[in-house]
Amino acid sequence: MSFTENDVQNALKNLTDPNTKKDFVSGKSVKNIKIGGNDVSLDILLGYPAKSVWGEIKTAVEAHLKSALPGVGKVEANVASKVVPHAVQRGVKLVDGVKNIIAVASGKGGVGKSTTAVNLALALAAEGARVGVLDADIYGPSQPTMLGISGNPDSTDGKSMQPMSNHGLQVMSIGFLIDADTPMVWRGPMVTQALEQLLHQTRWDNLDYLVVDLPPGTGDVQLTLAQKVPVTGAVIVTTPQDIALMDARKGLKMFEKVDVKILGIVENMSTHICSQCGHEEHIFGAGGGEKMCADHNTEFLGSLPLDIHIREQADSGKPTVVADPDGKLSKVYKQIARRVAVKIADMAQDHSAAFPKIVVQNT
Repeated sequence: MSFTENDVQNALKNLTDPNTKKDFVSGKSVKNIKIGGNDVSLDILLGYPAKSVWGEIKTAVEAHLKSALPGVGKVEANVASKVVPHAVQRGVKLVDGVKNIIAVASGKGGVGKSTTAVNLALALAAEGARVGVLDADIYGPSQPTMLGISGNPDSTDGKSMQPMSNHGLQVMSIGFLIDADTPMVWRGPMVTQALEQLLHQTRWDNLDYLVVDLPPGTGDVQLTLAQKVPVTGAVIVTTPQDIALMDARKGLKMFEKVDVKILGIVENMSTHICSQCGHEEHIFGAGGGEKMCADHNTEFLGSLPLDIHIREQADSGKPTVVADPDGKLSKVYKQIARRVAVKIADMAQDHSAAFPKIVVQNT
């Protein structure tokens, strides 16, 4: 019995991508269908990094087509991912070498925002993406310590800097340019200028995602980011505690006011796990992050416990996702990262690079 490309498309309309919850055809993932005799080959091109589940998706697509197409012979599905630039705030130009910027923010300090940012970046990289981290916390840069990087960035032309790197990430921080014990006694305009220079004068190399670790609050740096930096979306980090949630709501509303899309909320320190007996309890309250998501129609991306291992691993320069890649906590970070990437893939694409430059000349 013969079948057509249309039959293959129709069959795949009934198979849902477990990550996007859409079928592969409406998700525009099905490419390059080839039929030779009774054999079928096709490409499944995902819009988000998902190296760890390529095998599962390949198996599911091949099994589905074998059962849906009577008399089919060999079925081969090649699964890959391709991340493209997505739309940002109106009137803000994309940064050279960066497709998408993810801002990680919190209303107040001490909620584990930097730890979440670095593990999110490492999880995206583990899924096969090219990822960078910009440490935008000028007063308290912590990414050099968390990523175990020391030294100063190289500059070949005296104007731009090569990013530092470790664990497969490209990294830039004011911490690489000053002595570790030197306090940044700067007023707001100097801080925002430093952020712009770190962003634009770093030679980012073909990044799918740049994760920006913001300082806490809703001050100068956040406003500069919202007005001058092309942000694809923001992740808000909070704890379940009422005081942290009050400030997290302010951060969320600030991004809404300046047209930056909220990708979702991560609740840190949801429970405390005793390192002696393993007992788990809600020392900061329960359900605060989920209630905030319900109130603001925002996705709850996931929750993480107050766990001594997360702190020890970040302090040692090997955050959880690289220290224990197959552990329970890494799985949570990877689920959060995949969800963030899927939400970005669903957003409108940026087509500014697709339009040719029009040159008017006398001939």
